[in-house]
Amino acid sequence: MRARIDKTFLTLTLILTGAGFFIFISASLGLLARETGHFSSIAVNQGVSLVIGLVLLYFTSRIPYTFWHRYSFFIFLLSIIATLLVFTPWFGFEHAGARRWLSIGTLSFQPAEFMKFGFVLYLAAWYSMVKTKVSTWACGLGPVVTLLVVCAAILAFQPDYGTVIVIAVTGGVMYIVAGGSWKHIGTLVLTGVLGLVILGTSVPYIKERVVTFLNPQHDQQGSSYQLKQSLIAIGSGEIFGKGFGQSVQKFNFLPEPVGDSIFAVFAEEWGFVGSTVLILLFLAFLLRGYRIGIHAPTTFARLVVVGFATMIVGQSFMNIGSMLGVVPLTGDPLVFVSQGGSSLVIALAATGIILNISKHVRLGAPA
Repeated sequence: MRARIDKTFLTLTLILTGAGFFIFISASLGLLARETGHFSSIAVNQGVSLVIGLVLLYFTSRIPYTFWHRYSFFIFLLSIIATLLVFTPWFGFEHAGARRWLSIGTLSFQPAEFMKFGFVLYLAAWYSMVKTKVSTWACGLGPVVTLLVVCAAILAFQPDYGTVIVIAVTGGVMYIVAGGSWKHIGTLVLTGVLGLVILGTSVPYIKERVVTFLNPQHDQQGSSYQLKQSLIAIGSGEIFGKGFGQSVQKFNFLPEPVGDSIFAVFAEEWGFVGSTVLILLFLAFLLRGYRIGIHAPTTFARLVVVGFATMIVGQSFMNIGSMLGVVPLTGDPLVFVSQGGSSLVIALAATGIILNISKHVRLGAPA
């Protein structure tokens, strides 16, 4: 066994986190030009979330990963209960037509982020328990579909279909790595595609986003406005960008410059070169995580690493893709960068668990 964490993975995490905070600060300057903008409070909240996240990363990197195996079911159950609490009048509150947040005193939290965390832990624990039976319906595909249905049913009422997609993709990758039947994998993919088609034709706001994706020229002052402004920002960044803090689109043009649209702000300021570097950093984070997972000492550890790495990078690539117009808008934040304390805190806590597992890779493994 090795006694030290994977320094390469830690370095990638700290680079993404540090760069993400400076990108956020630059993007949040655009709020100064908006009547509803509160730059100081938003910057402070993000800074507090970053500190909390880094503290959690430290502690989760020191807690033996077997702890999460032992309590995975209770963590997942607690995440389900917390997510259901958003529908109560005492704790839940609505913002921009979505009911996704809990408010406790002056603190607010999006429990769907915790649900993703609990989902990965419990699915990893289940597959490590059933071992070779994962290729059967009863022990393999059935459980992951059941968990996905439970999560999707709760999230659909918020509504938060972006998180449903992230959980589905993460669960699918974990099922493949666990040794799922290729026949069942094909069934899972077809079911997922069918589900997306049904949502895209029956849920009005999703249908609108699909139409915008297929025809970006449609309703450019309405449903296509965000994509239009995003592409203008990205294109105006050209090769090397306008420089730190010099984005024009973040002032009264891009909706949610510190949220969904933050990649467009970054691309305008740092251009094609900067955007490529950021994407490569996320890709390196994913591949290094997978490398740690390959050499992890147990099935549970391997699946946890693969699940968390997929969850973090998959969500980030969905955000980047939606700003580039290569996938429909999902509303998912860019992890480590966008405003969203819940996402940042959970991502750093999950990264800490990966770092703890990296201490236990097999002797002689190059990870």
